[in-house]
Amino acid sequence: QVQLVDSGGGSVQTGGSLRLACKVSYATLSGFCVGWFRQAPGKEREMVARFVPNGPFSYYTDSVKGRFSLSHDFAKMTLYLQMNNLKPEDTAMYYCTDTRLECTDTALTLAPSWNNWGKGTQVTVSS
Repeated sequence: QVQLVDSGGGSVQTGGSLRLACKVSYATLSGFCVGWFRQAPGKEREMVARFVPNGPFSYYTDSVKGRFSLSHDFAKMTLYLQMNNLKPEDTAMYYCTDTRLECTDTALTLAPSWNNWGKGTQVTVSS
């Protein structure tokens, strides 16, 4: 089973920044769609962003557009989610994940469409 290891969470004030990291396998970097979900207490897991490393496609949910960005480092086999101008409503556990489905598939807004998951990293934004 492919393992994803996510990290980089923490506590920041409104307007602050964090960069989440997800260590992945070579197989994942070689063509899987990879993404980030988040889940706040009492809420469903929500799609945040997804892309194919080195591919043209990327998706960001409306609430993070212009503030979050995806990137990757092949040499380190790591994906990143840069989060700027953080808001209290961004507070959640963040999970990286991958799937063999096409990254443009609209079903990927739903968590069951994804395969492997990291254990999550907590992001807390205080006002």
